Amino acid sequence: MIHRKKCDKIKSSFSIPLRVFGYIRQTFWALVNHRLKQRPPAAGRRKSGGSSVLQALSFCFHLFSILYHDRLVLKMEYKFSNRVQSLKPSAIREIFKYAADPEVISLSAGNPSPEAFPTKAIEEITASILEKNPIAALQYSITEGYAPLRETLKDYMKKTHNVGREFDELVVTSGAQQVMDLTTKALCNAGDVVICEAPSFIGSLNSFRSYGVRLRGVPMDDDGMNLEALETALREEPNAKFIYTIPNFQNPSGITMSLEKRKKVYELAKRYGVLILEDNPYGDLRIEGEDLPCIKSFDEDGLVMYAGTFSKVLAPGIRVGYCIGPSAVCQKMIVCKQGEDVHTNILAQMIANEFMTKYDYPAHIQFLRDLYRKKAKFAMDLMDQYLLPKITYKPIQGGLFIWCTLPEGVDMPDFCKQAVLRKVCVVPGNAFLTDESEPCQCFRTNFSTPTDQQLEKGIKILGQLVNELI
Repeated sequence: MIHRKKCDKIKSSFSIPLRVFGYIRQTFWALVNHRLKQRPPAAGRRKSGGSSVLQALSFCFHLFSILYHDRLVLKMEYKFSNRVQSLKPSAIREIFKYAADPEVISLSAGNPSPEAFPTKAIEEITASILEKNPIAALQYSITEGYAPLRETLKDYMKKTHNVGREFDELVVTSGAQQVMDLTTKALCNAGDVVICEAPSFIGSLNSFRSYGVRLRGVPMDDDGMNLEALETALREEPNAKFIYTIPNFQNPSGITMSLEKRKKVYELAKRYGVLILEDNPYGDLRIEGEDLPCIKSFDEDGLVMYAGTFSKVLAPGIRVGYCIGPSAVCQKMIVCKQGEDVHTNILAQMIANEFMTKYDYPAHIQFLRDLYRKKAKFAMDLMDQYLLPKITYKPIQGGLFIWCTLPEGVDMPDFCKQAVLRKVCVVPGNAFLTDESEPCQCFRTNFSTPTDQQLEKGIKILGQLVNELI
């Protein structure tokens, strides 16, 4: 018997690519078969040691296989598609690994507040569905989405946002993130251009990148995209397929696009024959000021794809979003979705529909606005106390994020790393840029997830850190 420690020692000193091992194996057995074919018939066979030699070689070969199997597998050369080869993990998802530490204060997530979940209502709705209509909830269904939910959403969006024309279709998706994926898959070829706000939501940017498109960033003013830069981009990029924008409480900057700019963006898109992908996950979470009309509400020409979601108003875990857009585009998205997940979770869609129709949905939205108004004010008061004037921030009118700017001379990536070492997580601002190598002095914070005690402790630590670095 071969001693295990000796085997391990031998293995650690030797490595061979799996492909080479395959060639050795094929050659060995070819020689064996050739040798057997050359042997004379049994009656006239001469006694020889050849058989013993073959047995010995076979034994050595199998011993070799056993000894080096794990190292051979580790040397497998994986060849990835050009489409995904350059993709990097989401910086936010990577930060979640640190945030999983219970001692870490996460100001990095975009999660709804634990207080925001209508858990009792969801429990009642789920029990009722599984008691009265379990097969419909658990069976396959159509790709477009659960029909009652689609009708509920069409009615709600038309009445509350003036969204939806006769040429539009509504498709239920697995979160709003899938709207970005399906829109890009349906409209873009590798090398095409998507015009984005800079900074913008990293999840969408990575989705666009996965299809080999080139991102053209447009800098942000205090009231939305810089229109001069936007028109320059449209003029210089003939392969631009759509403009991606988050007009309400933008992620990460918190900026809200003015009504004047919303109209102008639509006019520019129409003039240059480019679609608009309007992402509105935070629109219902206004805490100050008056609601502004969606860009989609101006759409009389079939130019706007609108993305909505239940993630911020009901629960992100149910993964229910929706798209409203020109029927021709939505039909292609439906075909693309059939190849991805067939359809969105039916039980989750039924829960969303029941919550909208059987419970007081407007009252729930008002509850969320009151909750986040209180939390946002508390966070900004703490920033006034502990961060200003060295770290500045943009006051917000809604959403879940506050965008902070470090003073010149402070290295932003190093600041974020130092914060993690002190058990506070924020998101580096360059993660949200179309070109992550561009210089950036900003970082994103979130106020919805932490408790008041965590917010105060985390923001205080950030203030102490910047004082030490200056």
